[in-house]
Amino acid sequence: MKKYATLKDIAIALKISTATVSRALADRWDVNSKTKILVCEEAKRQNYKPNPIALRLQNKRSKTIGLVVPEFKSSFFPLVIAGIQKVIDESGFQLLITESQETMKVEERNLKLLESNMVEGILISITREGENSDLYQEMIDSGIPIVFFNRVCSKVIAPKVIIDDYKMAFFATEHLIYNGFKKIYHFSGPENLSVSKERKRGFLDAMNKHHFSINENSVTKAGVFSDKGYLAMQSLIEKNDLPEAIFCFNDPTAFGALKAIKEAGLKCPDDIALVGFSETELAQLVEPTLTSVEQPTFEMGETAVRLLLEQINQTPPPEPEIVCLLAKLNIRKSSINVQRA
Repeated sequence: MKKYATLKDIAIALKISTATVSRALADRWDVNSKTKILVCEEAKRQNYKPNPIALRLQNKRSKTIGLVVPEFKSSFFPLVIAGIQKVIDESGFQLLITESQETMKVEERNLKLLESNMVEGILISITREGENSDLYQEMIDSGIPIVFFNRVCSKVIAPKVIIDDYKMAFFATEHLIYNGFKKIYHFSGPENLSVSKERKRGFLDAMNKHHFSINENSVTKAGVFSDKGYLAMQSLIEKNDLPEAIFCFNDPTAFGALKAIKEAGLKCPDDIALVGFSETELAQLVEPTLTSVEQPTFEMGETAVRLLLEQINQTPPPEPEIVCLLAKLNIRKSSINVQRA
């Protein structure tokens, strides 16, 4: 048994043409009011629902925005999505969410899926593997606007929502320096990401400003997840190359490092101090509580989707802009050592 009726079912019941039913339901001028009433009553009786794909084709509007995020392991992207969803709900659009699993191949597949679903625009934070820049440009050229947030594409001119990763990394490193730590290392993120490059640059410039020594071990690749931070810390412990403090690419790598520190019988911050980046919910729950750079995640989502709606709704669309939101360093126990300060 069919759940919903079709236009043809209504036409058969009323002994009129399918075209007349379609025009009546569309409230066209060329159908008399009596017929419209009969059609609407029969449609309700038969539980008729319009085909959303047909409506999209008819109206050339899907009222759908696509979203591509690299992962859901951390709390960062769900918080951004909350900001996006708030604006989406107010705008009358709907949101189609995909995850690239931190790979360019899956991201490409997601983008093509969104395109086939006739989204009117796309929000994206790119993968740690790098940029599908040719595909981004191809979609923009075809009339699908894109807004990048957090992890952005450097090769494509499009609206972007970021924070000043360089400045915040510089501040985070200076915070360790001002607290008396001398041997400071950096656990860096994926080399393909602009945010990784900016945070590393901020670390190095802060060290150079204060004339601190930098060697080949000062920067260790640690990726984005806690297991990589754990392995990076373990490697330093095994080499007996212990820094006094570490500025980590993000909170998960800091959590991984903290686990390795504790397993080795060391203490944070007495033996090794830690600073993270991205202010996950766990930052205030671990012991010691983690000093971290707090990004305006909810505001980032709100800002990104508003920029996208401007691109969709305004004719001609506004010139692409880069919006840099304010972040702050939340100082907690993991980076404070009274004996050194």
